[in-house]
Amino acid sequence: MKIEKIGDVKTIISNNFSHHGYFAWPTVALLQDGKIAVGASGFRLEHVCPFGKAVISYSFDSGETYTLPAPVIDTPLDDRDAGICAFGESGVIFASFNNSAEMQREYNKDNKYVQSYLDTVTAEDEEKYLGANFRISRDCGITFGKIHRSPITSPHGPVQLKDGSVLWAGTRFDDIFRGVEIHCLDTESGETELLGKITSSDKTVVLNEPHMIELPDGRLICHIRGENSELFNGGDETLFTVFQSISDDGGKTWSEPEMLLDKTGGAPPHLIMLSSGELVSVYGRRKKPYGIMAMVSLDGGETWQTDIPVCENLATDDLGYPTTIELDGGILLTVFYDNEGEDMPCRIRQQKWKLIR
Repeated sequence: MKIEKIGDVKTIISNNFSHHGYFAWPTVALLQDGKIAVGASGFRLEHVCPFGKAVISYSFDSGETYTLPAPVIDTPLDDRDAGICAFGESGVIFASFNNSAEMQREYNKDNKYVQSYLDTVTAEDEEKYLGANFRISRDCGITFGKIHRSPITSPHGPVQLKDGSVLWAGTRFDDIFRGVEIHCLDTESGETELLGKITSSDKTVVLNEPHMIELPDGRLICHIRGENSELFNGGDETLFTVFQSISDDGGKTWSEPEMLLDKTGGAPPHLIMLSSGELVSVYGRRKKPYGIMAMVSLDGGETWQTDIPVCENLATDDLGYPTTIELDGGILLTVFYDNEGEDMPCRIRQQKWKLIR
């Protein structure tokens, strides 16, 4: 399987005229009214800072132009990621999470600007906002309701199943070592209920940042970022890859996670089923040559052709979190983040492409 790139990679969200110019961790979604929505964390100083806002930008012309990014979740904390899930006739879920003031203070201990801002963040602010948050729109993303809390988080948010229910594969905000949890989300109340769990028998593996998809026969496939547990205790990163787990009972029970790439093949993943039947999962490769990669399955996830380059020879390993939508004519649009060099802010970019069968 090969691909044909359509046009050049282009920047769609950036802010190079300000110190607050770092944008990362995007999600792209095709909404019910036909417009494209791109969410990201932006207006940041860097990878960890308290100024992050979860923003949204829209395209009304199939990704040729985009509106300026507007905040959807902007708490006093470090709002990161931006998951988007379209549901029902006009519903949109927009999800994010953040870090504690203490964590941000330690990461930026030599930055007086950040320290001064964090002095204004109160215990009441953290009580109200610390964790995984989401807001719901009932009008295709024009307006959003109140902030809800979620026990789990994932970069790209929940998914809607064929029966209209909304499931969310994520890791617990308070303990990612518990593995992946599958929750059912009530889109009216904003409440979630635990449905199932994905765990690895290998306790040296940490599973996080999952994305799930439903196949036409009802099977659920979840792709998951896998890392070595030693990394979280000061060790070296020797595992950064994609695992797959499958459920045939609606998400209650799951197969043992299977590694799909080599140990440092890349992550985190995002899944899409094309109108022609192929499954595509995209991921970021953070080893040289840096790039955005795809894997393709022609048999419902049983086997995969991996490491198909979507965007190659990127400047640094601060990249990734790609997501993909399908446009008319089988054109795929993949959105991701990267930068031009070590001292340059990250930005949100896109590449259009097609599978060559």
